[in-house]
Amino acid sequence: MSIDNSLAEAVAAGRQAVAVDAVMIAKLTDMAGDFAINLIIAALIFAATLFAAKWAAGLARRALSRIGAFRHDQTVLSFAVQVVRVVVIIIGMIAVLQRLGVQTTSIIAVLGAASLAVGLALQGTLSNVASGIMLLILRPYRVGDVVDVGGMAGTVQRLDLFTTQLSNANNHKIVIPNSKVLSDPLTNLTGQQTRRIEINFTVGYGEDLNKARCVLADMAAAHDKVLHDPRPWTGVTGLLDSAVQITLHAWVKVEDWWQTQADLMQGGKEALDAAEIEIPFPHQVAVPYGDEDVMPVVRVRTVEAGKAEETSTKTR
Repeated sequence: MSIDNSLAEAVAAGRQAVAVDAVMIAKLTDMAGDFAINLIIAALIFAATLFAAKWAAGLARRALSRIGAFRHDQTVLSFAVQVVRVVVIIIGMIAVLQRLGVQTTSIIAVLGAASLAVGLALQGTLSNVASGIMLLILRPYRVGDVVDVGGMAGTVQRLDLFTTQLSNANNHKIVIPNSKVLSDPLTNLTGQQTRRIEINFTVGYGEDLNKARCVLADMAAAHDKVLHDPRPWTGVTGLLDSAVQITLHAWVKVEDWWQTQADLMQGGKEALDAAEIEIPFPHQVAVPYGDEDVMPVVRVRTVEAGKAEETSTKTR
């Protein structure tokens, strides 16, 4: 009887174990199925979030473009559109986490408890966001302005949450953190409607300075891009080692500055040559040791000497 009882108990235990395993397998299967369904739904929510973020950004851009303040200022428009995109993505990610069974309230509580550590770890990033908001409020530049930030000059292409993007004259893309833009000295080269051109010319000490000034002033006033108010100004601004420095000031519109400066530099040189006013250049002499004579390394040829040489050549 004992053997039969033992066999019966073993069979019952085996059946119970098989039943428990079947129940566990069924539960695991149900959990896996639910997780797979939730994962698929979460993936669909994530894809829909990306689509909704793009759609909302486009809708915000079209809506804000109808407002005059935003339509004429691409800086604020692009910044606001990016904020809308980020907000939609954050809402979508919260929905994804909730679908996967993550308690978002617990996450918020943990983040609240660790806010100090997170703030210290992300202080650079958060400072860029805060600086971007301050740049929108202070408005030291707009998209399309030419600025110089810490020695890096270029045209402002974009202002987003974290960085300011420039494009220099060589079409190089320059990315500067907003915190650096706000903290470093910033020069807006096109922030005004007009801009002054300053060019330094040199003439010989034996030349008529008033004549040289009048030649340069008349040359600048004759340029069609130079403004008549204020009128071009010239003056002696330096007594150099081998020349007198005359400075020319001329005012132009911002968009005409670069080409007009090149035109005035060339026109000034040609005008001084036409007026037979010498533009001296530095020269060197060799100072020997001992009793040797001083031998010039470069021979300076003046305008008068050149004319005399040409006259003697024609006479021969």
